[in-house]
Amino acid sequence: MAEVFNDIKKPENLVYSKSKVLTDNVMHYCPGCSHGVVHRILAEVIEELGVQDKTIGVAPVGCSVLMYNYIDIDWQEAAHGRAPAVGTAINRLWPEKIVFTYQGDGDLAAIGTAETIHACNRGENMIMLFINNGIYGMTGGQMAPTTLKGMKSSTCPFGREPAQDGNPLKITELLAQLPGTSLVTRQAVHTPAAVRKTKKALLKAFENQKQKKGTSVIEVVSTCNSGWKMTPVESNKWMAENMFPFYPLGDFKDE
Repeated sequence: MAEVFNDIKKPENLVYSKSKVLTDNVMHYCPGCSHGVVHRILAEVIEELGVQDKTIGVAPVGCSVLMYNYIDIDWQEAAHGRAPAVGTAINRLWPEKIVFTYQGDGDLAAIGTAETIHACNRGENMIMLFINNGIYGMTGGQMAPTTLKGMKSSTCPFGREPAQDGNPLKITELLAQLPGTSLVTRQAVHTPAAVRKTKKALLKAFENQKQKKGTSVIEVVSTCNSGWKMTPVESNKWMAENMFPFYPLGDFKDE
């Protein structure tokens, strides 16, 4: 048995292995969370492009606040919502670097809306990776700007009512209209096919930055089974049936 196991471990027999850009630290995310999948394909892209020593990530305030423990690149922590401003400073100080922000819907589309819109309007040469799970995951499941109409949260327990709570925000569609954005797309990671499409979008975003084409925005519609009070399987099904009709997947801008 040991000989068989050793044969499997030989490089020529490995069909797929964990990216070397990922650390061996155990991720703190809830079982079924989409963050781990996005981290994996982000690390794969960085490794495949050979830019580990050139990439700087801006970590947000939110569930992924500790992601610098999981992806072995240079990181800068940003105050809540300020990742685009921090990314702008890094990019202007080191224009030869590849810079990306990693933000949730509360970070990018609520407290950080101003930084997001103005950075995209200026066309800052960086990537914005936007995780949209329709809720505030880390702080207790409160309503977010992206919470759907009728969707329950800890601050709208009977469901979001637009007349009282406002309408859910399609900020990705707004960003696609700004002159500084070169790539604006909405993807997901709930199936192998979706993962491949998201990875393809990430590869294009990294290439865009190397070519100094301005801001690339990749939204990933995601699950939060803890905040949604569902199992991981139920969350994926609910996302497909409810999130995708309102937040349709696909490219909104590709220049």
